[in-house]
Amino acid sequence: MATSSGKGKNKRIVWWTTAVLLMTMTFGAFYINSLLPIVTGYPAKYICSAVFISNRTQADVEALDLHFSLIKYTKNKINFQDSSVTSSFLWGSSKAIYRKGFGSTLLRGTHETTLRNIHFQYLEPIKYNQDTIAWPMGNRLLNSNTGIDQVKLTQVTHKLITENGYGGHAFAFMVIHKGIPVAESYRPEFNPKTRFLSWSMAKSFTNALVGIMVNEGKLNILEPVNLPEWNNDDRRQITLNHLMQMQSGLQWNEDYGTRSDVTVMLYCEKDFARYTFNRLLQFPTGTFWNYSSGSANVINYVIRKTLNNDSLYYSFANSALFNKIGMGDAVFEVDPSGTQVGSSYIYATARDYARFGLLYLQDGIFNGQRILPEGWVKYTTTPASHSKGEYGSLFWLNSAKHYPSAPQDMYSCNGHDGQRIFIIPSKELVVVVLGYSPRLGDAMNFDALLADILKTLPY
Repeated sequence: MATSSGKGKNKRIVWWTTAVLLMTMTFGAFYINSLLPIVTGYPAKYICSAVFISNRTQADVEALDLHFSLIKYTKNKINFQDSSVTSSFLWGSSKAIYRKGFGSTLLRGTHETTLRNIHFQYLEPIKYNQDTIAWPMGNRLLNSNTGIDQVKLTQVTHKLITENGYGGHAFAFMVIHKGIPVAESYRPEFNPKTRFLSWSMAKSFTNALVGIMVNEGKLNILEPVNLPEWNNDDRRQITLNHLMQMQSGLQWNEDYGTRSDVTVMLYCEKDFARYTFNRLLQFPTGTFWNYSSGSANVINYVIRKTLNNDSLYYSFANSALFNKIGMGDAVFEVDPSGTQVGSSYIYATARDYARFGLLYLQDGIFNGQRILPEGWVKYTTTPASHSKGEYGSLFWLNSAKHYPSAPQDMYSCNGHDGQRIFIIPSKELVVVVLGYSPRLGDAMNFDALLADILKTLPY
């Protein structure tokens, strides 16, 4: 016969078990709810850009680029009438819209009609057919003989593009030697006109825009950026140089695998820069290296604020950089507040990315015209003091021999999903690899690829 004390004990066990179960379910629902804007925002934005900028198919994107984690379970619907994509999962949904000139924007904190009523101020288009004029401004090659071993390079190209022999999934590949394209190849669904996502290679373009403004006397990278939000605390010491070298000291978590500062910024926020500059200091400014996409967006906000005219701002990247190096079809996307996303969202062709690499290989000179100020490339490739030789100014460095097969003077633009522009001054070489090769999962062996490319050189 059960005692009253035994019955009471059983009731307490049931009560506590039920309470714990309810708390776990509540926490789980709360956590899932916090993830839904990211889980649905990522595919909505990604597909919208891929379809309306890159002319890819939804099926192709979903089968490869979006086939991971919870993202692969979203339901995605394209509306070709209003150029939008809506993605849903469980009780959450997100919508992204495409606007000519601005690219695709995830709707966050603003009304769709408000965004659609803002019109892009277009420049006069480049008045020439690139297929009829010589490289580098055009696509016509007058001479492709640089002494490189074309047979071996063709084998490398086939191994990379056709066989996925270096891991990952390369969509496009180019090699520039002595300023001349010596290799160019695409997977069957892509071509020289396809615009590819930069991901964090956009940071290096931000470096170029700052350099141009420094050359024009509009910015000084060693002066505090003078944000009103920072005037009353130690953040007032932060300079553009600190932001460009990722040594601002601001709190930041760049983990793409979960809900973090970078994923919240890109998929939950209206104003990416404001979200970042509202971070508090975690370390004294200039004393700690911490990679931050948010820092790049603060820099683009400073560019916008300095120009103080949105028509001028939206034409600036085109007039000051893209058009001057033959990148007339590049698209620089904006966040919902209208600031260009200099951390992540440029779309351009493989040839365009090769031209950008060539600009830096030639010390900021392109087609005989100086674009970047003298000494800017040297500044860019000088290691940030606390980066252990791995980072300069919005470019990655090989000083620490992360790629042991490549020379130490190599530096690169690196994108989140394996996008790369490798620049090797000592070998007069630029290598462009675009595609889907994330670090987590099927990562590409870039060191092996570089080693095989270097073996094709005549010296």
